[in-house]
Amino acid sequence: MPKVGSCYTNISELIGAVGILLGLDPFLCYGLVGIGAAAYSPAKYGILAELTTGNNLVKANGFIEASTIEAILFGSVAGGFFADIDLLFALSMCVLFYVIAEVINLYIPRLASVKNKQKWAFHQLILNFIGLFKTLWRDHGGRFSLIGTSLFWGAGVTLRFLLVLWVPIALNITDNTIPTFLNGVLAIGIIIGAGFAVHIITFNKVSRCMTVGIFIGVIIIILSMQQHLFSTYLILIILGVLGGLFIVPLNALLQEKGKHTIGAGNAVAIQNLSENTIMLIILGFYSLALKTGISIITIGIVFGITFATAIGILWIWYLYRKMYEKGKWLK
Repeated sequence: MPKVGSCYTNISELIGAVGILLGLDPFLCYGLVGIGAAAYSPAKYGILAELTTGNNLVKANGFIEASTIEAILFGSVAGGFFADIDLLFALSMCVLFYVIAEVINLYIPRLASVKNKQKWAFHQLILNFIGLFKTLWRDHGGRFSLIGTSLFWGAGVTLRFLLVLWVPIALNITDNTIPTFLNGVLAIGIIIGAGFAVHIITFNKVSRCMTVGIFIGVIIIILSMQQHLFSTYLILIILGVLGGLFIVPLNALLQEKGKHTIGAGNAVAIQNLSENTIMLIILGFYSLALKTGISIITIGIVFGITFATAIGILWIWYLYRKMYEKGKWLK
């Protein structure tokens, strides 16, 4: 039941925020916030597939994606503003926003559980999760969207780290605020792209986003070779728009496939695990490349080539599987 789950997970985040405000161990408090955020995501996205379907599901995902990034931007700006006034005041405002969120959660429609309730036996939960993962992975569309979204967010997180080291070398700017502004511009682009995705890529033509994914890799290569701030802002806007066009339809496809196999919430939980795993792997390769002494510009170029190639291979594989299944059906 999404309403109950979202309330519990938000309470976990609220307790973590209150703990930080009271000066408790920040490691444990941030852990509580992280657990709540990870558990909230399946409820937030999973409920969409229960409320709507098809192209409306793409629209719903575009709205959620855009509003989430808008909230991140607002929170980042507001947090910096409040922290400049007083750190305790900033932490108190965080707690207040969590309280407001908890109240809003009470108005989320309560839906019947799609799957039977599971007992809280850790070993059994792990086995069930593995089984659900295998079921989703066997579905062609589910596997396709799972790989696509994981590659996207893995690349997105790595790009944020890359910008921090790239700006001083490529743009000769040592101001710490510029990388933050650049990430903000990228996020604005994603919001715009998420809005366009509703009108450009329909649910039945979701494979079109693969072309967009290849262009994302090309744009990253172009970005890595920039030397002027204005052109960098422009390219990041374009990159963000492409990112929104890429991720929204794939999210919708995953939720739709999950709804008809293992449940949309379970599919999003598996998606979160896959995305975070890929993030760690890509960041590991990025850190290794830095340690070997490769220049950050070269890393950016290779990173763009690798992403474009990976999406291209995924696209070819997707088309091959569709042709194979069509030929099998004709027989």
